[in-house]
Amino acid sequence: MTEIRDTGASLSRPPKAAHQFRRVAILFAGGPAPAANAVISTAAISFLRNDCEVIGMKHGYSSLAEYSADSPLVEGSDFVQVTPTFLKRSRSSQGILLGTARTNPGRLISSPAHFDDPTRVAPLKNVYDGLRSLGVEALISIGGDDTLKTANKFKLYQDRLPAGSVKIPVVHLPKTIDNDYMGIDFTFGYFTAVDTLGTEIRNLLYDAEAGRTYYLCETMGRSAGWLSYGAAIAGEASLVISVEDIYGKFRGEETVTQANGQTKTKPVMNTEEVVKRIVKTMRAREEREDKQFGVIVMAEGLAEYLPSRNLEGIPRDDHGHISIAHVQLGRMFAKLVADEYQRQTGRVRKVVGLQLGYEARCAQPHAFDIILGSQLGVGAYRALAERGLNGVMVSVSGQFDLDYVPFEELVDPNTLVTVVRYVEQGSDFQSLARFLETFVNE
Repeated sequence: MTEIRDTGASLSRPPKAAHQFRRVAILFAGGPAPAANAVISTAAISFLRNDCEVIGMKHGYSSLAEYSADSPLVEGSDFVQVTPTFLKRSRSSQGILLGTARTNPGRLISSPAHFDDPTRVAPLKNVYDGLRSLGVEALISIGGDDTLKTANKFKLYQDRLPAGSVKIPVVHLPKTIDNDYMGIDFTFGYFTAVDTLGTEIRNLLYDAEAGRTYYLCETMGRSAGWLSYGAAIAGEASLVISVEDIYGKFRGEETVTQANGQTKTKPVMNTEEVVKRIVKTMRAREEREDKQFGVIVMAEGLAEYLPSRNLEGIPRDDHGHISIAHVQLGRMFAKLVADEYQRQTGRVRKVVGLQLGYEARCAQPHAFDIILGSQLGVGAYRALAERGLNGVMVSVSGQFDLDYVPFEELVDPNTLVTVVRYVEQGSDFQSLARFLETFVNE
């Protein structure tokens, strides 16, 4: 019989923390993710049950970045008073209770020196003044790596305020279905998104088999291949290609001219070789397995590796990212692959390009993501109220153990840019995909 250590609190609620907060704000920014409401609701209820008011900022930084004393923030349109009734049965619900947006109040700041420029810091000052106007004493930031960068810049802005100024501690909770975050094993929503996309891929396989077709599916995953690899493994795809696979003969370089007139080299995808690699999989399936169908998964982040001529006229967001949806990578490669297949074999094979991902961002969250998101939400309370921390990202590892990672360990102090976590070359996770997909000896 296993001995259970008596802590004196097996059925007791954790004691209230002797915190000083009377009102905290919660803010969600960037793309949606399943279990967002688990994070929001558990963070809120932790403070509400410990004698602290909670307000939710609507649609990220949209209103705060434009705040001025002449245009006060309005309840209902700019923020909501979060109550137990507002949170009723929300932990496992779909969508985002507070809405979201990609407004970036730190977009003009790309080095520490920029904090000395009043024009560049004006949006951050608006955020600070807006929160102060609402009596907010701490901020819980929920979002991806861009939102983490903003949280760090907001803290650095406050670090430079005159002595005696009121400071608003900020704690960040990591969110992205891309799962490319340093400092945490898995981000909430990842496994739900993988399962959703995996189900779609399996459905497409039946459709592909019926019509002797290939589907070339572009999945979300701007910087790394976690989502594309996970979806391909769960969905039994024929091949998966992500940014981590663009090396060796699949990688080249090109010289580009920057806005300041200077030139630099940038890595680019050898499109011709990638197309030939896909066709090689198609022919191997036909010749060895008598399969004239399949699903190929490509990470959308490969669009960033396209030659510059393919990206002319593509718009960019406040964070400088190209609008990948405008590139339509899947359709582009579908035509290239169909043409190359016909060139090699003399036969026509239907290849259809699809874009997958948006339908996964607000899918019904699975239990794992609800538990993970809930622990992160509670972790925000524990970081601020129990530990008095500021400028940390809440992390979860092992058996949902909490950890608190300082911003300076996650953000480059010179460029103020976060470090992406890629699928490691030769890792067991990457090897899993290679074991399960159609075997091709490169």
